[in-house]
Amino acid sequence: MQNTLAVHFVERLSLPRTWLSKIALVLGASLLIAASAQIAVPLPFSPVPITGQTFAVLLIGFVLGARLGAWSVVLYLFEGALGLPFFSGGGAGAGWLLGPTGGYLVGFLAAAFVVGYLAERGFDRKPATMLLAFTVGQAVIYLFGCVWLSTFVGWPEAFTAGALPFLVGDVVKALLAAAALPLAWSLVDRS
Repeated sequence: MQNTLAVHFVERLSLPRTWLSKIALVLGASLLIAASAQIAVPLPFSPVPITGQTFAVLLIGFVLGARLGAWSVVLYLFEGALGLPFFSGGGAGAGWLLGPTGGYLVGFLAAAFVVGYLAERGFDRKPATMLLAFTVGQAVIYLFGCVWLSTFVGWPEAFTAGALPFLVGDVVKALLAAAALPLAWSLVDRS
């Protein structure tokens, strides 16, 4: 049984949980990831920019659950690969999936699934478990991203340029995401 924010929201509004509503949620989530990718700060010492994507991907996984969260990322990757300017800083094309940041992009898919899976198993109940789920999701993104980046720059450089500079910011993103979910629950419960 999915007990995620999106399911609760859809039930509260008495919308039928049809394929059409699920498609609309997935499309909207893919567009949210694309919009968050435009918040990009390039770093002179790293091929990986600071973006809002991780925040969006982890929230989407948590809110939509494992399957719909993962499908949202698949759609986002497909849209960007087709040439829509959805990757960081307006990047587009399949080449982005094969470039230095491609591992992070693929890691978004795995992270959305893992975080959604954890949310479906009750990790959305307490701030501490939410924070744990978001931390696990970010670790998944780092794993995919750094392993792929290491094929371009080597392992030590992949960690120092592709993970280390982002740790503090990702802790802040995890705290913000964990704080945003209870607020969203309270707003839904009041409607």
